Amino acid sequence: MTIKKKQNIKLWFVMIIALIFWSIGTGFYHDLSAGSDETYKGLKLFSDVIELVEKNYVDEVDTKKLIQKAVQGMVSSLDPHSALLPPEAFEELQIGTHGEFGGIGIVITMQKGVIIVISPIEGTPAYKAGIKAGDTIIKVDGELTKDMMLWEAVKKMRGPKGNPVVITIIRKGVSKPIDFKVVRDIIPVISVKSLVLQPGYGYIWITNFQDNTTDELKLALAKLESGSVPLKGLVLDLRDNPGGLLDQSISVTDLFLEKGKIVSIKGRLKEHTKIFRAHPNEVKRNYPIVVLINGGSASASEIVAGALQDNKKAIIIGTTSFGKGSVQTVEALRDGYGLKFTIARYYTPSGRSIQAQGIIPDIEVKQRTIEKEETNDDPMKEKDLKNHLKAEPDAIKDADDKEDARKIHVHPSIHESLTLERLLEDNQVMRALDILRSYEILSS
Repeated sequence: MTIKKKQNIKLWFVMIIALIFWSIGTGFYHDLSAGSDETYKGLKLFSDVIELVEKNYVDEVDTKKLIQKAVQGMVSSLDPHSALLPPEAFEELQIGTHGEFGGIGIVITMQKGVIIVISPIEGTPAYKAGIKAGDTIIKVDGELTKDMMLWEAVKKMRGPKGNPVVITIIRKGVSKPIDFKVVRDIIPVISVKSLVLQPGYGYIWITNFQDNTTDELKLALAKLESGSVPLKGLVLDLRDNPGGLLDQSISVTDLFLEKGKIVSIKGRLKEHTKIFRAHPNEVKRNYPIVVLINGGSASASEIVAGALQDNKKAIIIGTTSFGKGSVQTVEALRDGYGLKFTIARYYTPSGRSIQAQGIIPDIEVKQRTIEKEETNDDPMKEKDLKNHLKAEPDAIKDADDKEDARKIHVHPSIHESLTLERLLEDNQVMRALDILRSYEILSS
């Protein structure tokens, strides 16, 4: 081996070690000294591969991109919710938890490498243009979306108010692709909607958990509770709620509980092991509550459902939830990058781990269409994801931070337009209302 080659390897070895420290982020220092023989061998192999590819690959390669993809592969192999976030993706993640952004107003997901519309947000440009739940987006401004990352597609559709974008979709039952020219607007991120189902019976839908969800919920509850007829019961709809911020799921739950555990988190590190408890409220909410869940209810929404179920504060109806029982944190890295990785598993007050298992409803009620035909309520679950974490059913635990707020599966939603007429056609909502009315009759 020549001296020059030795020097090259040494240089790469130093760079890789620096990269590992950079990727892990503050507070997670690991000893990578020569005493760790396996680590040294692995880094040496990595440096050899980088050097050989850089010098001999048929086309010239971008070394920075190679290293970035290598780190991405390393992190994504841990579990489906860990990832190295390029600056654009990191920015999109932060935007998603705040109040508003410029865009067209649709919720999307990725399945088998294609972009699927979960649903258009009511009143937005996409909703008015006629884009529908279940549409497959194949192009954005003429650029194919095949093999795009989800954040890349989102970024291309977002933009300044007034700027048009052309969305090309494939729709079931339509033979040719359809082009929609949509003019972007400011999209308010409203996470709580409410209305009165019947005098004395309220309905609240929480779409996700973001910065202002608890404040929005307080306003919705205050409006329902101050009506001309005292509130006798509440339907809390968490269907197709993909999660969001952990602290918001805790504070939302706390509004309904006076004492007891809300959730506990257990991580490998002591600082990632915590128990969160309820506190007395100024408003005592002693009315009965029915919570609706389905296979799209994930993460933070499962924390709320599990806490209310274990504390005997609500009856859970619907179908088994997604089963994401892990907590992610996001560390800011240099040059605008971010690292999202799993730090803990969470457990319901009784010590149940819902990881890859989900919240099982007290009463199973599958959703049906107006024609009373049963819909497919067996979507992809956490246990179906590659490299998903295993459950730890023998422990009670928990810690604090952000969770993945992305939609999980495609389920045509009745909430595309939230009206009383449509809710009265929803068999799960009607079943919940029947339970609340039955409670009043039995109590009296």
